[in-house]
Amino acid sequence: MKGIVDCNSFYCSCERLFRPDLENKPVVVLSNNDGCIISRTDEAKKLGVGMAVPYYQSREIIQKNNVAVFSSNYNLYGDLSMRVMETLKHLLGEQKVEVYSVDESFIDLDIVPGNKLEEFAKEIKQTIEQWTGIKVSIGVAPTKVLSKVANRLSKKDKPGTAGVLVLDNEKKIKAALEQTNVDDIWGVGRQYAIKLHNLSIDDGWQLRNMPEEWARKNLGGIVGVRLIKELKGFPCIPMKEPLEIKKMIATTRMFGNPVFDLKDIKEAIATYTSRAAEKLRRQYCAARSIQVFVVTNGNRNAKYQYNPQSRYQHVIFPKATSDTTELIHYALPLVEKLYQPELKYLKAGVILGGLVPDDSIQSNLFLNDTSNRQHFLMEAIDNINFSQRPDIVKYVASGLKRNWKMRQELRSKRFTTHWDELYEIK
Repeated sequence: MKGIVDCNSFYCSCERLFRPDLENKPVVVLSNNDGCIISRTDEAKKLGVGMAVPYYQSREIIQKNNVAVFSSNYNLYGDLSMRVMETLKHLLGEQKVEVYSVDESFIDLDIVPGNKLEEFAKEIKQTIEQWTGIKVSIGVAPTKVLSKVANRLSKKDKPGTAGVLVLDNEKKIKAALEQTNVDDIWGVGRQYAIKLHNLSIDDGWQLRNMPEEWARKNLGGIVGVRLIKELKGFPCIPMKEPLEIKKMIATTRMFGNPVFDLKDIKEAIATYTSRAAEKLRRQYCAARSIQVFVVTNGNRNAKYQYNPQSRYQHVIFPKATSDTTELIHYALPLVEKLYQPELKYLKAGVILGGLVPDDSIQSNLFLNDTSNRQHFLMEAIDNINFSQRPDIVKYVASGLKRNWKMRQELRSKRFTTHWDELYEIK
């Protein structure tokens, strides 16, 4: 049997953890630059607050009903996510847990006796909530796709399921699939959902009963066949091994306000390159290439219109490196190639590729190799920034004022990761 552990309204749950006065009250969290609503509690949903809608469109409902509003606090969310996942690994073993996203993990429950599944899932739920303070829902079923169905229904009826739903026989699976629209089945995208509705296939049970050969022709080949088999209770999507080393590292942000000057874009790219280099060194790797991109949205004096266009430039290094100085040296000329004075810039980012272990880099006999000294310098800077606060030691190229920084006007404190923002108990 497979299960999925899903944190309830995760970003909102993180905010409530340090604001117990908000328990059972409506809460929403906003996206980058406080643009859209990306997380909302059940209480906010009941008031009619939409998901992924611009904040200004829901402002009237929010203000009228005293809904608590927060800017995204990724330091806090990332730390609490790690605590939830580490708790799961402690309870089940690392090989039995597949971290699927910041707030979801698949778990392998094959060793748990069938008559103990619900009790075991409830024990996992209780332990996570007691150790981390984050509330979760758990769905258990023979396959990953069915466990997602179970999890969705457990969240939909929290009073009836107590946050845990086990689909361990054909009768339960049929009832669950009949309640599940094809749009809500994991693996069915928007275009396929429209196609299925046009064929009068509206719920999961109807889809499950379609022939596999039909799925091969109409649902993306082998992917469609796999989906039908999973709905029938035959596992086809295995648990993935933990990904220890990333194949690429990216850092990207929206600007707090539209940016027009080359200097500001260079500062942003230097800052993002520094962030990416820190991540690179954290997994003891070096990069062979860097890609810089910007997102533009019309001319400087044009009226606002949503037609963003991305522009890219990249370079391959003569030798793999994790040195921030070198990476910034390669990145900034790419910005100059991308920049056009008449354009309005909304976003920028860097992607480090061709990652290799840093102990496999060969020195170049024809270059003055100072990598040893630079390695110690990078290690010292990382240690200072980690122990004190990010950016306490930074490159001048990253700028001082940073007027382009992302807006987070309603961000709560980073209670678990910054010494000067730790939660205070009086």
